[in-house]
Amino acid sequence: MKNHILINKKIASFNKKIQVSGDKSLSIRLVLLASQAIGKSRIYNLLDSEDVNHAIKCIKRLGINVKNYKKYCEIFGKGLNGFEYKKNLTLNAGNSGTLARLILGLLAHANKKIKIIGDKSLSKRDFGRIIEPLKKFGANFYSNKKKTLPLIISGTNFTRPINYVEKRGSAQCKSSIMLAALNTKGKTRIKAKKSRNHTELLFKELGIPTKIKKYKNYDFIEINGGKRFESINYSIPSDISSSSFFIALTLLSKNSSLKIKNVNINPSRSGVISILNLMGAKIKVINKKKYKGELTADIIIKSAKKLKGIVCPTKYNANAIDEFLIIFLIASKSKGVSYFKNLSELNKKESKRLDIASKILTLMGVKNQLKNNSIKIFGNPNLELNSNFLIKNFMKDHRIFMMCTIAALTLGGNWKIKDKSSINSSFPKFLSILKNIGAKIN
Repeated sequence: MKNHILINKKIASFNKKIQVSGDKSLSIRLVLLASQAIGKSRIYNLLDSEDVNHAIKCIKRLGINVKNYKKYCEIFGKGLNGFEYKKNLTLNAGNSGTLARLILGLLAHANKKIKIIGDKSLSKRDFGRIIEPLKKFGANFYSNKKKTLPLIISGTNFTRPINYVEKRGSAQCKSSIMLAALNTKGKTRIKAKKSRNHTELLFKELGIPTKIKKYKNYDFIEINGGKRFESINYSIPSDISSSSFFIALTLLSKNSSLKIKNVNINPSRSGVISILNLMGAKIKVINKKKYKGELTADIIIKSAKKLKGIVCPTKYNANAIDEFLIIFLIASKSKGVSYFKNLSELNKKESKRLDIASKILTLMGVKNQLKNNSIKIFGNPNLELNSNFLIKNFMKDHRIFMMCTIAALTLGGNWKIKDKSSINSSFPKFLSILKNIGAKIN
Protein backbone atom coordinates (compact mmCIF):
# COMPACT_ATOMS: atom_id res chain seq x y z
CA MET A 1 0.00 0.00 0.00
CA LYS A 2 1.29 3.46 -0.90
CA ASN A 3 2.34 5.47 2.14
CA HIS A 4 1.87 8.95 0.71
CA ILE A 5 -0.91 11.33 -0.35
CA LEU A 6 -1.27 13.60 -3.37
CA ILE A 7 -3.06 16.96 -3.22
CA ASN A 8 -3.34 19.24 -6.26
CA LYS A 9 -6.52 21.14 -5.55
CA LYS A 10 -7.52 23.55 -2.80
CA ILE A 11 -10.54 22.66 -0.72
CA ALA A 12 -13.82 24.26 -1.83
CA SER A 13 -15.88 26.46 0.50
CA PHE A 14 -17.65 24.50 3.24
CA ASN A 15 -20.11 24.88 6.12
CA LYS A 16 -19.86 21.79 8.31
CA LYS A 17 -20.13 20.31 11.80
CA ILE A 18 -17.58 17.72 12.89
CA GLN A 19 -16.38 15.85 15.94
CA VAL A 20 -12.74 14.84 16.16
CA SER A 21 -11.29 11.88 18.04
CA GLY A 22 -10.82 11.64 21.81
CA ASP A 23 -8.11 13.55 23.65
CA LYS A 24 -4.81 11.63 23.45
CA SER A 25 -3.33 12.98 26.68
CA LEU A 26 -6.42 11.98 28.64
CA SER A 27 -6.67 8.61 26.89
CA ILE A 28 -3.17 7.49 27.89
CA ARG A 29 -3.50 8.81 31.45
CA LEU A 30 -6.85 7.09 31.95
CA VAL A 31 -5.50 3.74 30.72
CA LEU A 32 -2.60 3.92 33.18
CA LEU A 33 -4.65 5.16 36.14
CA ALA A 34 -7.42 2.61 35.54
CA SER A 35 -4.78 -0.12 35.80
CA GLN A 36 -4.06 1.05 39.36
CA ALA A 37 -7.68 1.48 40.45
CA ILE A 38 -9.73 -1.18 42.24
CA GLY A 39 -12.24 -2.86 39.94
CA LYS A 40 -13.68 -2.19 36.50
CA SER A 41 -13.22 1.20 34.85
CA ARG A 42 -15.21 2.02 31.74
CA ILE A 43 -13.81 4.61 29.33
CA TYR A 44 -15.92 6.00 26.47
CA ASN A 45 -14.49 7.66 23.34
CA LEU A 46 -11.00 6.35 24.08
CA LEU A 47 -8.74 7.43 21.23
CA ASP A 48 -8.18 4.53 18.85
CA SER A 49 -4.58 5.23 17.83
CA GLU A 50 -1.22 3.50 17.94
CA ASP A 51 -0.06 5.49 20.99
CA VAL A 52 -3.11 4.53 23.05
CA ASN A 53 -3.08 0.94 21.76
CA HIS A 54 0.56 0.66 22.91
CA ALA A 55 -0.57 1.81 26.37
CA ILE A 56 -3.21 -0.92 26.44
CA LYS A 57 -0.70 -3.55 25.29
CA CYS A 58 1.74 -2.46 28.02
CA ILE A 59 -0.74 -2.86 30.88
CA LYS A 60 -1.89 -6.18 29.41
CA ARG A 61 1.71 -7.41 29.52
CA LEU A 62 1.73 -6.33 33.16
CA GLY A 63 -1.22 -8.61 33.93
CA ILE A 64 -4.16 -6.21 33.58
CA ASN A 65 -7.30 -7.47 31.82
CA VAL A 66 -8.70 -5.15 29.14
CA LYS A 67 -11.84 -5.57 27.05
CA ASN A 68 -12.54 -3.39 24.02
CA TYR A 69 -16.09 -2.81 22.80
CA LYS A 70 -17.40 -0.63 19.98
CA LYS A 71 -18.25 2.38 22.17
CA TYR A 72 -16.08 1.90 25.25
CA CYS A 73 -13.12 0.13 26.81
CA GLU A 74 -13.18 -1.75 30.13
CA ILE A 75 -10.03 -2.00 32.26
CA PHE A 76 -9.99 -4.29 35.28
CA GLY A 77 -7.61 -2.68 37.75
CA LYS A 78 -5.94 -4.62 40.56
CA GLY A 79 -5.17 -1.68 42.82
CA LEU A 80 -1.87 0.00 43.61
CA ASN A 81 1.16 -2.00 42.52
CA GLY A 82 -1.15 -4.70 41.16
CA PHE A 83 1.07 -5.35 38.14
CA GLU A 84 2.51 -8.81 37.53
CA TYR A 85 6.21 -8.62 36.81
CA LYS A 86 7.63 -11.43 34.67
CA LYS A 87 11.28 -12.12 33.96
CA ASN A 88 12.81 -10.48 30.89
CA LEU A 89 9.74 -8.32 30.32
CA THR A 90 9.95 -5.73 27.52
CA LEU A 91 7.39 -2.96 27.08
CA ASN A 92 7.13 -1.16 23.72
CA ALA A 93 5.97 2.46 23.89
CA GLY A 94 6.05 2.91 20.10
CA ASN A 95 6.15 6.61 19.27
CA SER A 96 4.60 7.83 22.53
CA GLY A 97 6.73 9.94 24.85
CA THR A 98 3.73 10.36 27.13
CA LEU A 99 3.33 6.61 27.57
CA ALA A 100 7.05 5.84 27.99
CA ARG A 101 7.66 8.55 30.56
CA LEU A 102 4.45 8.10 32.55
CA ILE A 103 4.59 4.32 32.82
CA LEU A 104 8.11 4.60 34.25
CA GLY A 105 6.51 6.35 37.22
CA LEU A 106 4.31 3.31 37.87
CA LEU A 107 7.30 0.97 37.40
CA ALA A 108 9.27 2.65 40.21
CA HIS A 109 7.86 -0.19 42.34
CA ALA A 110 8.67 -3.08 39.97
CA ASN A 111 10.41 -5.99 41.69
CA LYS A 112 12.08 -7.17 38.47
CA LYS A 113 14.04 -5.51 35.69
CA ILE A 114 11.82 -4.19 32.90
CA LYS A 115 13.06 -2.97 29.53
CA ILE A 116 11.38 -0.01 27.83
CA ILE A 117 11.78 0.38 24.08
CA GLY A 118 10.30 2.67 21.42
CA ASP A 119 10.47 3.44 17.74
CA LYS A 120 13.35 5.26 16.03
CA SER A 121 11.94 8.71 16.80
CA LEU A 122 11.17 8.04 20.47
CA SER A 123 14.58 6.41 20.94
CA LYS A 124 16.22 9.79 20.25
CA ARG A 125 14.31 11.66 22.96
CA ASP A 126 15.63 12.62 26.39
CA PHE A 127 14.68 10.43 29.35
CA GLY A 128 17.13 12.00 31.78
CA ARG A 129 14.36 14.35 32.95
CA ILE A 130 12.44 11.27 34.17
CA ILE A 131 15.38 9.19 35.41
CA GLU A 132 16.59 11.90 37.80
CA PRO A 133 13.43 12.24 39.95
CA LEU A 134 12.53 8.53 39.84
CA LYS A 135 15.99 7.66 41.19
CA LYS A 136 15.16 9.84 44.18
CA PHE A 137 12.17 7.58 44.87
CA GLY A 138 14.57 4.61 44.93
CA ALA A 139 14.25 3.24 41.39
CA ASN A 140 17.33 1.96 39.56
CA PHE A 141 18.06 2.61 35.89
CA TYR A 142 20.36 1.00 33.36
CA SER A 143 20.76 3.25 30.31
CA ASN A 144 23.27 4.62 27.85
CA LYS A 145 25.16 7.86 28.47
CA LYS A 146 22.62 9.86 26.46
CA LYS A 147 19.82 8.53 28.69
CA THR A 148 17.68 7.53 25.73
CA LEU A 149 15.72 4.38 24.94
CA PRO A 150 16.12 1.49 25.25
CA LEU A 151 16.56 1.58 29.01
CA ILE A 152 15.95 -0.80 31.89
CA ILE A 153 14.26 0.06 35.18
CA SER A 154 14.11 -1.97 38.35
CA GLY A 155 12.04 -0.60 41.18
CA THR A 156 11.93 -1.09 44.92
CA ASN A 157 9.36 -2.04 47.56
CA PHE A 158 10.76 0.72 49.74
CA THR A 159 10.10 3.88 47.76
CA ARG A 160 10.37 7.12 49.67
CA PRO A 161 8.46 10.38 49.09
CA ILE A 162 10.44 13.19 47.54
CA ASN A 163 10.50 16.94 47.13
CA TYR A 164 11.18 17.93 43.52
CA VAL A 165 11.40 21.11 41.46
CA GLU A 166 10.29 20.63 37.83
CA LYS A 167 11.79 23.55 35.85
CA ARG A 168 11.03 22.71 32.21
CA GLY A 169 7.25 22.94 32.19
CA SER A 170 7.11 19.26 31.22
CA ALA A 171 3.72 17.73 31.99
CA GLN A 172 5.19 14.30 31.25
CA CYS A 173 7.90 14.71 33.89
CA LYS A 174 5.44 16.08 36.45
CA SER A 175 2.94 13.30 35.76
CA SER A 176 5.58 10.56 36.01
CA ILE A 177 6.52 11.82 39.47
CA MET A 178 2.85 11.94 40.46
CA LEU A 179 2.33 8.33 39.33
CA ALA A 180 5.39 7.22 41.29
CA ALA A 181 3.93 9.00 44.33
CA LEU A 182 0.69 6.98 44.09
CA ASN A 183 2.21 3.92 45.77
CA THR A 184 4.72 5.77 47.93
CA LYS A 185 3.59 6.28 51.51
CA GLY A 186 4.03 9.80 52.78
CA LYS A 187 3.84 13.20 51.13
CA THR A 188 5.53 13.85 47.79
CA ARG A 189 5.82 17.54 46.99
CA ILE A 190 6.39 19.00 43.53
CA LYS A 191 7.09 22.59 42.58
CA ALA A 192 6.26 22.47 38.88
CA LYS A 193 6.55 25.09 36.17
CA LYS A 194 3.15 25.62 34.52
CA SER A 195 2.11 22.84 32.12
CA ARG A 196 -1.02 20.89 31.18
CA ASN A 197 -2.84 19.70 34.30
CA HIS A 198 -4.82 16.63 33.20
CA THR A 199 -3.10 14.39 35.76
CA GLU A 200 -3.94 16.72 38.65
CA LEU A 201 -7.60 16.85 37.61
CA LEU A 202 -7.79 13.06 37.28
CA PHE A 203 -6.19 12.60 40.72
CA LYS A 204 -8.86 14.89 42.18
CA GLU A 205 -11.65 13.07 40.35
CA LEU A 206 -10.39 9.68 41.58
CA GLY A 207 -10.21 10.88 45.16
CA ILE A 208 -6.42 10.55 45.40
CA PRO A 209 -5.30 12.81 48.29
CA THR A 210 -3.87 15.77 46.38
CA LYS A 211 -3.36 19.41 47.32
CA ILE A 212 -2.65 22.02 44.68
CA LYS A 213 -1.67 25.66 45.15
CA LYS A 214 -1.45 27.78 42.01
CA TYR A 215 0.91 30.70 41.65
CA LYS A 216 1.82 32.87 38.67
CA ASN A 217 4.65 30.75 37.26
CA TYR A 218 4.55 27.55 39.30
CA ASP A 219 2.11 25.13 40.85
CA PHE A 220 2.79 23.41 44.16
CA ILE A 221 1.45 19.86 44.22
CA GLU A 222 1.34 17.63 47.31
CA ILE A 223 0.32 13.97 47.05
CA ASN A 224 -0.31 11.77 50.07
CA GLY A 225 0.59 8.39 48.61
CA GLY A 226 -0.36 4.82 49.39
CA LYS A 227 -4.13 5.44 49.36
CA ARG A 228 -6.18 2.98 47.28
CA PHE A 229 -8.78 4.41 44.90
CA GLU A 230 -11.86 3.12 43.11
CA SER A 231 -12.46 2.62 39.40
CA ILE A 232 -13.88 5.34 37.15
CA ASN A 233 -16.38 5.81 34.32
CA TYR A 234 -15.20 8.52 31.95
CA SER A 235 -16.27 9.92 28.57
CA ILE A 236 -13.29 11.54 26.88
CA PRO A 237 -13.89 14.86 25.06
CA SER A 238 -12.35 15.65 21.68
CA ASP A 239 -8.69 16.59 21.37
CA ILE A 240 -7.83 20.30 21.02
CA SER A 241 -4.54 19.46 19.25
CA SER A 242 -6.35 17.44 16.59
CA SER A 243 -9.00 20.16 16.33
CA SER A 244 -6.38 22.84 15.66
CA PHE A 245 -5.71 21.53 12.15
CA PHE A 246 -9.38 22.00 11.22
CA ILE A 247 -9.37 25.43 12.85
CA ALA A 248 -6.49 26.41 10.53
CA LEU A 249 -8.19 24.79 7.54
CA THR A 250 -11.24 26.99 8.08
CA LEU A 251 -9.33 30.21 8.80
CA LEU A 252 -7.30 29.86 5.60
CA SER A 253 -10.20 28.76 3.35
CA LYS A 254 -12.55 31.19 1.61
CA ASN A 255 -16.21 31.66 2.61
CA SER A 256 -16.16 28.72 5.02
CA SER A 257 -17.37 27.94 8.53
CA LEU A 258 -16.96 25.00 10.87
CA LYS A 259 -18.31 23.83 14.21
CA ILE A 260 -16.22 21.34 16.19
CA LYS A 261 -18.27 19.66 18.90
CA ASN A 262 -17.36 18.80 22.50
CA VAL A 263 -13.68 19.78 22.50
CA ASN A 264 -11.49 19.74 25.61
CA ILE A 265 -10.57 23.41 26.09
CA ASN A 266 -8.68 22.96 29.35
CA PRO A 267 -6.90 26.34 29.88
CA SER A 268 -3.56 24.54 30.18
CA ARG A 269 -4.07 23.19 26.63
CA SER A 270 -6.04 25.82 24.69
CA GLY A 271 -3.37 28.46 24.09
CA VAL A 272 -3.82 27.95 20.33
CA ILE A 273 -7.22 29.67 20.51
CA SER A 274 -5.80 32.64 22.43
CA ILE A 275 -2.87 33.03 20.05
CA LEU A 276 -4.95 32.79 16.87
CA ASN A 277 -7.49 35.27 18.23
CA LEU A 278 -4.62 37.70 18.88
CA MET A 279 -3.83 37.27 15.19
CA GLY A 280 -7.39 38.26 14.22
CA ALA A 281 -9.07 34.85 13.97
CA LYS A 282 -12.23 35.59 16.03
CA ILE A 283 -12.74 31.96 17.08
CA LYS A 284 -15.86 31.52 19.23
CA VAL A 285 -16.25 29.07 22.10
CA ILE A 286 -19.85 28.18 23.07
CA ASN A 287 -21.72 25.67 25.24
CA LYS A 288 -19.00 25.60 27.88
CA LYS A 289 -19.33 22.79 30.43
CA LYS A 290 -17.30 21.33 33.26
CA TYR A 291 -16.85 17.56 33.01
CA LYS A 292 -14.94 15.82 35.80
CA GLY A 293 -12.75 18.90 36.20
CA GLU A 294 -12.10 19.40 32.47
CA LEU A 295 -13.61 22.34 30.58
CA THR A 296 -15.33 21.35 27.33
CA ALA A 297 -17.07 23.39 24.64
CA ASP A 298 -18.07 23.64 20.99
CA ILE A 299 -15.72 25.70 18.82
CA ILE A 300 -17.00 27.83 15.94
CA ILE A 301 -14.60 29.05 13.26
CA LYS A 302 -15.14 31.21 10.17
CA SER A 303 -12.81 32.17 7.35
CA ALA A 304 -10.43 34.92 8.48
CA LYS A 305 -10.69 38.17 6.54
CA LYS A 306 -7.69 39.86 8.15
CA LEU A 307 -4.88 38.07 9.94
CA LYS A 308 -2.01 40.00 11.48
CA GLY A 309 1.45 39.13 12.70
CA ILE A 310 2.14 39.24 16.44
CA VAL A 311 4.91 39.02 18.97
CA CYS A 312 3.56 35.92 20.66
CA PRO A 313 3.48 36.18 24.49
CA THR A 314 5.67 33.41 25.91
CA LYS A 315 3.04 32.74 28.59
CA TYR A 316 1.20 30.73 25.91
CA ASN A 317 4.18 28.52 25.00
CA ALA A 318 3.44 25.65 27.39
CA ASN A 319 -0.28 25.47 26.63
CA ALA A 320 0.16 25.61 22.85
CA ILE A 321 3.38 23.62 22.40
CA ASP A 322 1.79 20.94 20.17
CA GLU A 323 -0.03 23.52 18.03
CA PHE A 324 2.83 25.83 17.04
CA LEU A 325 3.28 24.15 13.66
CA ILE A 326 -0.22 25.15 12.65
CA ILE A 327 0.24 28.61 14.22
CA PHE A 328 3.36 29.08 12.05
CA LEU A 329 1.28 28.22 8.99
CA ILE A 330 -1.30 30.87 9.95
CA ALA A 331 1.53 33.39 10.47
CA SER A 332 2.77 32.77 6.91
CA LYS A 333 -0.56 34.10 5.58
CA SER A 334 -0.78 37.02 8.04
CA LYS A 335 0.09 40.66 7.45
CA GLY A 336 3.40 41.68 8.99
CA VAL A 337 6.04 39.86 11.02
CA SER A 338 5.27 37.26 13.66
CA TYR A 339 7.82 36.44 16.34
CA PHE A 340 7.77 33.30 18.47
CA LYS A 341 10.53 32.81 21.05
CA ASN A 342 11.79 30.41 23.74
CA LEU A 343 10.58 27.32 21.90
CA SER A 344 13.39 24.90 22.75
CA GLU A 345 10.84 22.25 23.81
CA LEU A 346 9.54 22.19 20.24
CA ASN A 347 12.78 20.57 19.10
CA LYS A 348 12.44 17.85 21.73
CA LYS A 349 9.23 16.40 20.33
CA GLU A 350 8.79 13.55 17.83
CA SER A 351 11.08 15.48 15.50
CA LYS A 352 12.97 18.78 15.64
CA ARG A 353 9.72 20.54 14.84
CA LEU A 354 11.03 24.09 15.02
CA ASP A 355 13.87 23.34 12.58
CA ILE A 356 11.68 21.31 10.22
CA ALA A 357 8.91 23.93 10.23
CA SER A 358 11.44 26.58 9.20
CA LYS A 359 12.61 24.39 6.29
CA ILE A 360 9.04 23.77 5.11
CA LEU A 361 8.18 27.48 5.28
CA THR A 362 11.31 28.23 3.24
CA LEU A 363 10.28 25.57 0.72
CA MET A 364 6.92 27.35 0.42
CA GLY A 365 8.68 30.67 -0.26
CA VAL A 366 7.85 32.11 3.16
CA LYS A 367 10.71 34.20 4.52
CA ASN A 368 11.63 33.23 8.06
CA GLN A 369 14.56 33.58 10.44
CA LEU A 370 15.46 30.85 12.92
CA LYS A 371 17.72 31.83 15.82
CA ASN A 372 18.21 30.72 19.44
CA ASN A 373 15.06 28.58 19.65
CA SER A 374 13.02 31.46 18.23
CA ILE A 375 11.52 32.11 14.81
CA LYS A 376 10.46 35.21 12.90
CA ILE A 377 7.95 34.66 10.12
CA PHE A 378 7.42 37.35 7.49
CA GLY A 379 3.81 36.87 6.51
CA ASN A 380 2.17 37.47 3.15
CA PRO A 381 -1.66 37.79 3.08
CA ASN A 382 -1.56 37.16 -0.69
CA LEU A 383 0.41 33.91 -0.39
CA GLU A 384 -0.63 31.47 -3.12
CA LEU A 385 1.38 28.42 -4.14
CA ASN A 386 1.56 26.86 -7.61
CA SER A 387 4.79 24.84 -7.52
CA ASN A 388 5.43 21.15 -6.91
CA PHE A 389 6.20 20.15 -3.32
CA LEU A 390 7.65 16.89 -2.04
CA ILE A 391 7.60 16.45 1.74
CA LYS A 392 9.72 13.64 3.15
CA ASN A 393 12.37 12.89 5.78
CA PHE A 394 10.52 14.49 8.71
CA MET A 395 11.03 11.59 11.17
CA LYS A 396 7.51 10.37 10.40
CA ASP A 397 6.14 13.11 12.69
CA HIS A 398 2.33 13.07 12.57
CA ARG A 399 1.99 16.81 13.16
CA ILE A 400 4.40 17.69 10.35
CA PHE A 401 2.32 15.50 8.01
CA MET A 402 -0.93 17.19 9.09
CA MET A 403 0.54 20.70 8.86
CA CYS A 404 1.61 20.07 5.26
CA THR A 405 -1.78 18.59 4.38
CA ILE A 406 -3.53 21.76 5.59
CA ALA A 407 -1.01 23.92 3.69
CA ALA A 408 -1.73 22.01 0.49
CA LEU A 409 -5.50 22.30 0.87
CA THR A 410 -5.48 26.05 1.60
CA LEU A 411 -2.50 27.56 -0.21
CA GLY A 412 -2.46 25.60 -3.46
CA GLY A 413 0.29 23.83 -5.38
CA ASN A 414 0.88 20.19 -6.23
CA TRP A 415 1.90 18.25 -3.13
CA LYS A 416 3.22 14.77 -2.50
CA ILE A 417 3.39 14.17 1.25
CA LYS A 418 5.05 10.97 2.40
CA ASP A 419 4.62 8.83 5.53
CA LYS A 420 0.83 8.91 5.66
CA SER A 421 0.96 6.19 8.32
CA SER A 422 2.45 8.70 10.79
CA ILE A 423 -1.05 9.91 11.67
CA ASN A 424 -1.89 6.48 13.08
CA SER A 425 -0.02 7.39 16.26
CA SER A 426 -2.41 10.18 17.23
CA PHE A 427 -5.25 10.78 14.75
CA PRO A 428 -6.02 7.96 12.28
CA LYS A 429 -9.32 9.59 11.25
CA PHE A 430 -7.65 12.84 10.13
CA LEU A 431 -7.88 12.22 6.37
CA SER A 432 -11.38 10.73 6.44
CA ILE A 433 -12.73 13.79 8.29
CA LEU A 434 -11.02 16.08 5.76
CA LYS A 435 -12.65 14.16 2.90
CA ASN A 436 -16.06 14.47 4.58
CA ILE A 437 -15.56 18.23 4.71
CA GLY A 438 -14.81 18.20 0.98
CA ALA A 439 -11.05 17.79 0.57
CA LYS A 440 -9.82 16.06 -2.59
CA ILE A 441 -6.98 13.81 -1.45
CA ASN A 442 -5.49 10.96 -3.48
